[in-house]
Amino acid sequence: MKQPLLVGLICAMAWVIPHEVKSQQTNSKYSYTEAFDPFFYTKNGNPYRSASGQPGPAYWQNTADYKISARLNEQAHEITGSITVEYTNNSPDELDFVWFQLDQNMFSQQGRGQQIVPLTNSRYGDSMSDFDGGYAINSVQLGNGTAAKHLINDTRMQVFLPEPLAADGGKTTIRIKYAYTVPMHGADRTGILETQNGNIFAIAQWFPRVAVYDDVLGWNVQPYTGPGEFYLEYGNYEVDITAPANHIVVLGGELLNPEEVYTPTQLERLERARQSDKTVLIRSAEEVIKPDSRPQGKQELTWKFRLEKAHDVAWASSAAFILDAAKINLESGKTALAMSAYPVESNGGNAWERSTEYTKASIEFYSKMLMEYPYPVAVNVAADVGGMEYPAIVFCGYKAKGASLWGVTDHEFGHIWFPMIVGSNERLHAWMDEGFNTFINTLSTEAFNGGEYNRPMGDANRLALIYTRPDLEPIMSTPQSMQERNIGTLAYRKPGYGLTLLRNEILGPERFDRAFKTYLQYWAYKHPTPDDFFRTIENVAGENLNWFWRGWFQHNWRFDQGIREVAYLDGNPANGVIITIDNLEKMPMPVVLDITTQNGETHRVKLPVEIWERNTSWTFRYPSTEAVVAVQLDPDKVYPDHNPANNRWQAK
Repeated sequence: MKQPLLVGLICAMAWVIPHEVKSQQTNSKYSYTEAFDPFFYTKNGNPYRSASGQPGPAYWQNTADYKISARLNEQAHEITGSITVEYTNNSPDELDFVWFQLDQNMFSQQGRGQQIVPLTNSRYGDSMSDFDGGYAINSVQLGNGTAAKHLINDTRMQVFLPEPLAADGGKTTIRIKYAYTVPMHGADRTGILETQNGNIFAIAQWFPRVAVYDDVLGWNVQPYTGPGEFYLEYGNYEVDITAPANHIVVLGGELLNPEEVYTPTQLERLERARQSDKTVLIRSAEEVIKPDSRPQGKQELTWKFRLEKAHDVAWASSAAFILDAAKINLESGKTALAMSAYPVESNGGNAWERSTEYTKASIEFYSKMLMEYPYPVAVNVAADVGGMEYPAIVFCGYKAKGASLWGVTDHEFGHIWFPMIVGSNERLHAWMDEGFNTFINTLSTEAFNGGEYNRPMGDANRLALIYTRPDLEPIMSTPQSMQERNIGTLAYRKPGYGLTLLRNEILGPERFDRAFKTYLQYWAYKHPTPDDFFRTIENVAGENLNWFWRGWFQHNWRFDQGIREVAYLDGNPANGVIITIDNLEKMPMPVVLDITTQNGETHRVKLPVEIWERNTSWTFRYPSTEAVVAVQLDPDKVYPDHNPANNRWQAK
């Protein structure tokens, strides 16, 4: 059997390394015992969460099914509503109380979220605002109609049960009547947009929602202060929305009474859109100002919806909506309906008239790449919200157009898979939805319309100056404990790039794609933790990646490889070249370098990350037969090397 080249080279190194190379020292910060410490995981697998990354045989999660009725008072900007929630306790614990999230309380003057807004501009609030919002909880009752003792603290409400809720399937019903005033700017997640034909109400975080009780923290009662998004239980929703009759209401779910809320012409167009791959106008810009584009004879209309297997629901309402739609084709042969609702201000000039095209393309791509889209509709709403996702409906900035509108639409609908299908804890682990989604967005943008808006990532050496700045917090910080200016880097771009690096350079697309898709299949409609993701990738791809998770996600380690020495064996170019490289920072990576010889040919050498398992420098022989004129580390500039100045050796 022929001896492999790499093994032969390693065996030969003991006698070919020039003395002067062996004697040189480097000022390396690298510690291989720290980088490759085998004890990355702090706990073993258990019956709930397997060491392989998948849910264990005893995995459980609770469920919450909602019936909601709400009315929009357009003049007062007020929502009044009632919910009936049937809560099922599938945990092994008896529960004495149930926690609810009251996110709107962030917008009261007493809310913690309002009180911690800085005087400088913030996405999450205005410290100078006089708006005093929050819920008015009018009643809390148990299923038998008796009043339930409850305690409200900031954005949380604790409802006490008269007797413990039984483990392993115990059920209770809780009814809540409430009201609140919709904030004009609700932390860039909900709010009101003023347009020439009426206000657009983007309504989210609009009802008391049951908090998650899980095997990780028990009750998850992290307060809502803006940066951290959501963590909620799955269930089914029946929703009735009563709004002014001249409004169109869109919600992320199946509309049950279209004949009561659309005109006959609009019903016919909707049916045509369900069969069309091209966008069909349901209500045109010209029709927006015509009274007969809405059913006549009533002051209000009630829209009835159903949404299944979701952990939230949101909606929008306006008299100003242009409405269009088209068919979404799914791999199983099923279809869904892509729909866009936007004002005349957003129409034209390569803007929102293409929104449904973008929505359709995005969802068809991810359905094929990851898992089939689960909802009957996908609604994109132009709003005074830069970009925010909810099941089957998203809000995007009404001024967006061209690449900007494609980007925000694709990003928000990518969230259907992370975190709507894979229900990670966004309050604690923003990177597990934003970063994953940023990663898949690069693939969909590359594919869309022949790459119409595709822009290559660019020089990763330059990105490293941003992604590994010493003043950055680690990716695995909560969004609440990041500087607001760093959230875009740490929750979105740095983890997204990390997955691209893992896919393209460390594992390869075939192994990574299989592992990534398996993670989604394992945790669809469940609640994974970071360890569940890390373990799944390692087990399915068959690779120990502790060094990568530790350096890129758990810590903010920098990466710097450098060429220390290039010499010829016995001083003769015909005998081969000896190259020494150093790992100068705390992060290890595989090695890729190009060797250019005198005749102009370039030869690529790849070395595995394991060369750094017990070394801070590495020397190897390349069997060249003539003079070497240049050696270049990371020739494609795909690694996050923040100091590329030492990546090149040039013959004098």
